[in-house]
Amino acid sequence: MNRIANRFVAVLLLLTLNIASAHSVAAEAPNVILIFADDLGPGMLGCYGQQIVKTPNIDQLAAEGMKFNNYYGAVYCAPSRWTLLTGMHDGRVGGWGQTRAGLPILRDAGKITEEEYQRRMEQLKRTANPIAPDEVFLAQIAQKAGYQTAQFGKLDRGFLTWHERVKRFGWDFYEGYFDHQRCHGFYPPYLWRNGEKFELPGNTLADCGKTSEQGDEPVGYGGETYSQNVFIKGILKYLREHHEERFFLYHPTQLPHGPVAIPELHPDFADHPTMSLAEKKYASMVKMLDDHVGLIMTELKRLGIDDNTMVLFTSDNGHELYYGPKSDYKNHRTPDGEETNLTDKKWRTSEHGDVFNGAGGRAGLKRSGYQGGMQCPMIVRWPGKVAAGTQTDLLTAHYDFLPTLADLVGVEPPAGKDGISYLPTLLAKPQTQTHDYVIVNNHFTHTGNSALISGDGMKLVVADKAKGLYQLYDILKDNEERNDLAAQYPEKVEHFKEILESQIDSPRPDLNQNPNAASPGNEG
Repeated sequence: MNRIANRFVAVLLLLTLNIASAHSVAAEAPNVILIFADDLGPGMLGCYGQQIVKTPNIDQLAAEGMKFNNYYGAVYCAPSRWTLLTGMHDGRVGGWGQTRAGLPILRDAGKITEEEYQRRMEQLKRTANPIAPDEVFLAQIAQKAGYQTAQFGKLDRGFLTWHERVKRFGWDFYEGYFDHQRCHGFYPPYLWRNGEKFELPGNTLADCGKTSEQGDEPVGYGGETYSQNVFIKGILKYLREHHEERFFLYHPTQLPHGPVAIPELHPDFADHPTMSLAEKKYASMVKMLDDHVGLIMTELKRLGIDDNTMVLFTSDNGHELYYGPKSDYKNHRTPDGEETNLTDKKWRTSEHGDVFNGAGGRAGLKRSGYQGGMQCPMIVRWPGKVAAGTQTDLLTAHYDFLPTLADLVGVEPPAGKDGISYLPTLLAKPQTQTHDYVIVNNHFTHTGNSALISGDGMKLVVADKAKGLYQLYDILKDNEERNDLAAQYPEKVEHFKEILESQIDSPRPDLNQNPNAASPGNEG
């Protein structure tokens, strides 16, 4: 009896200590800033190996915080934002549902009347991705903890949204684009702030100054007011006005999504002897992103809230080309005209003409089932809490951020979410909860399809579903996916295949009533 009583007391004490520890973190919970780059492969950052484009401010985040080396997004824009905001993997029902973009461009270009625009917009609202009454989104977690929430940039999950929907996602304040198709230009005639349209001086083009795929238009083409400059100005203003409150600020920037456009070339590249104009523009866009990270960090220090602010930096999906050998990738060709394949000659930025090697040797690009399409940078800085200069190989994904935020701010995470809090890893505590696998869904088939990454470092890729071709890689040893182990471990292939197929279009366990997925719209 004494032994049982002692065991009960020990368990009770352990629970009490865990609860006290959680309350301690919540009591000193920091402000949170999440910077969400667009189409930025890990290989474009100095701390992940970039040699040509210097990114000192983002690298400083890594030097003063933790860098993740086994982190996953989605394969392109819409599902990456969906999985981040919902805390669910994008194989769930609705994970690839999105609205069709471009309607405001038609209206602004005079191709449809205002009356027709309003009629189509009402139709879109009626048929858009349904939101269950009990659904809890990322920003609502922060709201429950008493935080002010703000979003600047590409608003919500894609592709065409509106005021009431943005508010439903939990944003107290927002500024940016409702239409993600308009984000393919950087000079919008107007943007939206809390339901109110505000015009941008000198911008008149309905397509927001979208350039060609070649990117050879003159520097500054498109208008006078560059959208990212509007966003950084708004972010700094928000920090000054809210630095005495707890806030969660989310910045889904356009940078460096193309087609390439920049107000001026960065001095590092303006007179570069070998780069094309498109390459100079792209490098300048990455530099602007890094410079703006620096402005945010400088403002946090100036306001005296640097030590009490967690800053996270990541990207939505893997690298994409808006310069150089993009057409070669689409045509499965090398610069010499040889044909690439999905076995022993995969397409890689390191081998096929990308001056920046933006995917850092990984196979594939955005929309690919290989690492180049889905592996993302992730850096977390929180002075005095996250040890400086640390790294982790913990298997993590965008959908882990929602439970991590809940853990951080002391809010009970909604039941049924796919994500797992990685706060213990950030705080150098035992990571008792880990993923058996991470799911990345993919409707594209250009270079591989969907994938499952296991907790022990194995990855199953649906290389060619029509041909029944599945590949298996040990990504902890072979992140470039050169050595297919499927023939050696057929039982693993079948096991992972069964799990993956069970997860694609699977019901959402976090909802009492599952919304139906909308049909995919335009690509982002």
